[in-house]
Amino acid sequence: MNKYLQLQMQGDAYLKCVNPKCGLEYPIMSTNVQCENGHVLDVIYKNKPSSNLKETFYQRRNSKGNIFNESGVWRFRDLLNFCQINTEDNDECSKYLVSLDGAEGRQSKPYQMSKAAEFTGINKEGLWLQPEGYNPSGSFKDNGMVTAVTHAKMVGAKKIVCASTGNTSASAGMFAANEGINCDVYIPAGQIAPGKLSQAYQYGAQIIQVEGNFDDALKQSLDDAKNYDGYTVNSVNPFRIEGQKTIPFRALEYLNWESPDWIIYPGGALGNTSSCGKALMELYQWGWIKKIPRIAVINSDGASTLSDLYNGEFEGEELRWNKGNPNTELISRYYNHLDKKGLRPKTKATAIQIGRPANIIKGLRALEFTNGVATTVSDSEMLDGMSVVGLNGFDCEMASGASVAGIKKLMGEGIIKKDDVVVGILTGRQKDAMIPVDYHNNPKNTFANPPKK
Repeated sequence: MNKYLQLQMQGDAYLKCVNPKCGLEYPIMSTNVQCENGHVLDVIYKNKPSSNLKETFYQRRNSKGNIFNESGVWRFRDLLNFCQINTEDNDECSKYLVSLDGAEGRQSKPYQMSKAAEFTGINKEGLWLQPEGYNPSGSFKDNGMVTAVTHAKMVGAKKIVCASTGNTSASAGMFAANEGINCDVYIPAGQIAPGKLSQAYQYGAQIIQVEGNFDDALKQSLDDAKNYDGYTVNSVNPFRIEGQKTIPFRALEYLNWESPDWIIYPGGALGNTSSCGKALMELYQWGWIKKIPRIAVINSDGASTLSDLYNGEFEGEELRWNKGNPNTELISRYYNHLDKKGLRPKTKATAIQIGRPANIIKGLRALEFTNGVATTVSDSEMLDGMSVVGLNGFDCEMASGASVAGIKKLMGEGIIKKDDVVVGILTGRQKDAMIPVDYHNNPKNTFANPPKK
């Protein structure tokens, strides 16, 4: 590494433990995903960015051939400048920032979908759905993977490592191949849609099958990264969270930086929840937004860890961030309960079939800051949500249907109001062809369109 970049590494950005009582700090070149006391880390920026950057971001939408302006991630690079480069110097950007020709996040923005609005009961002017499946690998993962691999490149990593239910492996494999970095992917055997797994194979990733579920695969991948000189790119990596912040950035920019009432995400590992919370905390602190949107996390009822703990459905205690001191013993008891009863997450929406969300602590912080909620929906409800999005001419996978189904449920409970402005995130496109085929072949389903004989 040249001396110039070494000096830069001592500048604005650094890593800090999220636990206020601990608060350990590390240089930006650290590859730690936890502090030495076992707490997760944030990327912190010392300097407050000027709100004049809003106009800069708008002007960059006319990219003038600059791939970093085309990119829906790097267009906001001034707010993600952990590389600490001159963001207007294209040569520096080209040297340090990883990009798939500007494709990541490029086509992602919120759309109004009238049939989905009718289904959920919200005024059609107030419902916005943002399809992240238009990313190059087909899911929201590219937003964060591009920043994680940028940091991997900064520190000279030769191999990136991840566990995956499918979309992460596709994204990691794609960026690794493009950058000439090796990629190991740990998967729960037999629990990944072939359409997702085939992408990882196509990009040359080394597939390692693990007997068990995603949580087991994640544990092995973290061991690999620690013991065999790998660089983990799961969402426990704080640099991946930085890229995923651009999902709400794009939504807010499209709404002229006027905050909606709600931002809705499917609940899986809770990386999106965490990144959205961090984005809103920073924007509010910087004075870029005056109102804090509420976050709603929609779990599958077959993978309901966050909802169970947050709503006090286990032992009657509601798990909270508690100013950085959440009751981690309660989480441990819940996991022990699952093990004792032999309970494993189970849903056809494999993208969110996660029982031990790696970002539960940051997720709690996000919910507390935004006065958020967590709830569950059934597989049947997710399939309806997925299908009504299709009737608007957009594609999404079953897990994305959780956002639509969750909005409908929260509307029915009076938590979301009819005239609220709501942004629902559709996290990925359909990669399991048989899910919609089976849905439409069953005439009992709400939006079924079976073939005629």
